[in-house]
Amino acid sequence: MIFLAIVAGTLLAGVGSVWLAAGLANALLGRFTQHLLSLAAGALLATAFMRLLPEAFELAVQTDLEAKTLFAVLLVGLVFFFLLDKAELWHHGHEHHHDHASSGAHDPHHPHHHHHHAPLAGQHSGGWAVLLGDSLHAFGDGILIAAAFMADPRLGVASALAVLTHEVPHHVGDLVVLRQTLAQPQGAVLRLSLSGAVTTVGGVVGYALVGALEEYLPLFLVVASSSFIYVALADLIPQLQKRLSPRATLAQVLWLVSGMAVIGLLGIWLHH
Repeated sequence: MIFLAIVAGTLLAGVGSVWLAAGLANALLGRFTQHLLSLAAGALLATAFMRLLPEAFELAVQTDLEAKTLFAVLLVGLVFFFLLDKAELWHHGHEHHHDHASSGAHDPHHPHHHHHHAPLAGQHSGGWAVLLGDSLHAFGDGILIAAAFMADPRLGVASALAVLTHEVPHHVGDLVVLRQTLAQPQGAVLRLSLSGAVTTVGGVVGYALVGALEEYLPLFLVVASSSFIYVALADLIPQLQKRLSPRATLAQVLWLVSGMAVIGLLGIWLHH
């Protein structure tokens, strides 16, 4: 039963996010995609601090793991994901938003622009780089979602939804890039869906890995937390740090709080 839940959760997070992103991209809802960044940041932070970490500390008591060990793993995890980001293996490339790609403008508040923005004629390596990076990240997400499901199915649901929310705006930008760089732009959604399906592969591997190392489950949950915290603070929130009108700032904060509220309410609902 847990295995089937992991498969369903990873498919929702991996492939479902691609299809939802394709719908948003085709509808040209760039502004709504921007709001999703705030929603995703709130959902990721809430999942890490309100769901994953508390569960990890509760399980640690049963496995005689000390709190300082969990905090050390959290710190090492943040550094680890930073290094992966530097190696271009974990970077989400959320700066590939539809409004940026369509306008061609470079926002000074978004310093991490990659070469995918302005591909040269006949140069398709950028699209394949996006697919490779997405596949690697999807595999890692699958393992982390599996660890959450192994600890508590309700925790797995929250983690899958948190991954879904932050992958949607990411995939909207990726679709724009792929349609500009692939030799067959109409195949962008299919290729990105196959990349997203790697999340399920990661989930299956995670199911076997975590099952064999069940006593280390709290550490897996802390690593998942460090991933969510890193993506929210290093990848999403910096893109929200730009000068906006008071009304736009209020909307940004409301979407951020909404993301936190969704995870909080989901936890209450699932406990009934």
